[in-house]
Amino acid sequence: MIKRRLGRWCRAFAYLAGELVFGFISMGLFMLAAVLTPLLLFSGGWLIAHPAVAALRWWATIARRRLSHYRGSELTADYLPLRRKPSFEERLRLVFSRRTGKDTLWLVGHGLFTPLVTVLCIGLPFAALNTLLIPTYWYLLPPDQPVSSIYPVTSWEGAYWMVPIGLGYAAVSWWLIPAVAQGSSWIQSRILAPSKSTLVERVTALTASRAAALDAHAAELKRIERDLHDGAQNRLVGVVMMLGLAERTLEKNPDEALPHVRRAQQAATEALAGLRTAVHDIHPPILDELGLEGALSALTGRSAIPCRLTLKELQRVPAALESASYFIVAEALTNANKYSAASQISVEVSREAVRPGTADKLFISVEDNGSGGALERPGGGLAGIRRRTEAFEGSARFESPAGGPTTVRVELPCEW
Repeated sequence: MIKRRLGRWCRAFAYLAGELVFGFISMGLFMLAAVLTPLLLFSGGWLIAHPAVAALRWWATIARRRLSHYRGSELTADYLPLRRKPSFEERLRLVFSRRTGKDTLWLVGHGLFTPLVTVLCIGLPFAALNTLLIPTYWYLLPPDQPVSSIYPVTSWEGAYWMVPIGLGYAAVSWWLIPAVAQGSSWIQSRILAPSKSTLVERVTALTASRAAALDAHAAELKRIERDLHDGAQNRLVGVVMMLGLAERTLEKNPDEALPHVRRAQQAATEALAGLRTAVHDIHPPILDELGLEGALSALTGRSAIPCRLTLKELQRVPAALESASYFIVAEALTNANKYSAASQISVEVSREAVRPGTADKLFISVEDNGSGGALERPGGGLAGIRRRTEAFEGSARFESPAGGPTTVRVELPCEW
């Protein structure tokens, strides 16, 4: 019991010691913001609102990691992605958003109150140790030199009275430090935690994502079954029938059996090609050989409509995400080739660099200059793109006004 209590006390002391350092940094950041904000408001300060909020998110994210480590439960953020070049209205919404306000409230409280509280708490054990050593100081110092403490010690009686006072300091610190650490971490967690509405939305989104993943899996199994039944299976049945005809013909007229064997060979070749296509549609082998960049280059190169491919900062991503990205582009190209009557298709795939408070995302854009008017129908190509996207908790947007152009935009998280 005492050993566990001592471990808890040491952990709380270490947490408060770290909070003291980070608290002074928060104080410096708050004072810097308090001085610069009035000046920047009248000198184009809105231009740095975006990086300022990004820096605040980064600092608050570090605090969430510390709190998660100390409290033993993950503390997540409910940040919306930061755009590279936000408009003035987006900057306003970003600065005055509820999440930015709560992060600012945390920064002010953390910078103003945390250093004061932690200094008092951390100082108690040292004060207790120093007070308990007063009799030793009195013994070692010259008789005519008083020992400074909460009152000047000028006699052995006064020195001995320091012992119960030191024990009192120790008792208070034994109880106070874990309590303050727990209370401080709880208050900060309440401020930095996502709102209830965000948590409800996240649970709803996860439920929808799980349902979309199950639907996508079921649809994929049905597609594979249909492709095998309508393709390779029918051709193999034809092979068996032709070989049977060749066998019966061989007994009566060997010369007439040869055409049946040749037709059986052709059907077997077509069945093999169908099996290869089915395997390719499950997971293209080219992804393993060349990665997503090489696979997309080969895919766009086979397009009947001239296609321009742009890849930006594209790195390797999980295999499942590479496969989904490949099929999303493939479906978009298939739709454009079939229905758009376009003369040019543009495909752009990029992986955004990590921003403070956000994770990497894979951005896919497929645009054609065709006639437009594409609609998302159940079982159609656009619905398939959305189904694949939602399975990874991503988002898909389709724009296809009459007269064109048609644009498919997909965002996929690189970690899910």
